[in-house]
Order: sequence, then structure tokens, then C-alpha cells
Amino acid sequence: MSKKETKSIAHTSESLFGKENYLYMLIGLAIIALGMFLMAGGKSTDPTVFDQKEVYSTTRITIAPILILLGLGLEIYAIFKKPKA
Repeated sequence: MSKKETKSIAHTSESLFGKENYLYMLIGLAIIALGMFLMAGGKSTDPTVFDQKEVYSTTRITIAPILILLGLGLEIYAIFKKPKA
């Protein structure tokens, strides 16, 4: 009878991201959520009236998309940043 040899393989489970990466991801998500909230805006007092100043406000068409893009950029940075050893 032959004796079977078994090799033990050591598996190390290292996290793909570090604590700092997750922090940046959470901040990025918060910035994206803030941008979405600002883009949504509030509801009109009278739904039958179209108020051009509310729909095309600077907050909705400029600031909110910039915040969303900044949040997405921060997410990309958090994913590609190498965690500290």
C-alpha cells in the first residue's frame, strides 16, 4: 500500500481594501447622496403650476451634478488607492 502525501496549503485572507479605503468610500457615498438630494429638491406648493425658477435653479442643474461627479471620483480613488501595509 502506498501512503498518500498531503500538502498543507496555507491560505491567508487579507482584506482587499484597508480601513482608509472604506472611509473614503463612505464619504464618497455621502457626497453622492447629498448631490441626489439636492437634485431632487422640494415639492411644489401647487402641482398644476410650472415654476421655472425651481426646476432650473443653480442648485439643481449645476451644484448637484458637480457633487455627484466629485463623489464618483472619490469612489474611484478609494478603489484604486493601495492600502497601507
